[in-house]
Amino acid sequence: MAVPKKKTSKSRRNMRRSHHALPMVNVSECANCGELKMSHHVCQSCGQYNGRQVIALGEAAEADA
Repeated sequence: MAVPKKKTSKSRRNMRRSHHALPMVNVSECANCGELKMSHHVCQSCGQYNGRQVIALGEAAEADA
């Protein structure tokens, strides 16, 4: 069984873990409504993507549900 010969210091352990952090989410402003949305995703508040209406939101969508 593999057993370490020396204790790993806190500094060395933390330097090894420096790449384990979660990346920041890329957020941009919707061109239509101004809400914050994730890049390359449909806007959750207005339903537009790349200048086109992709998801029908509002009164018509509520009546279908």
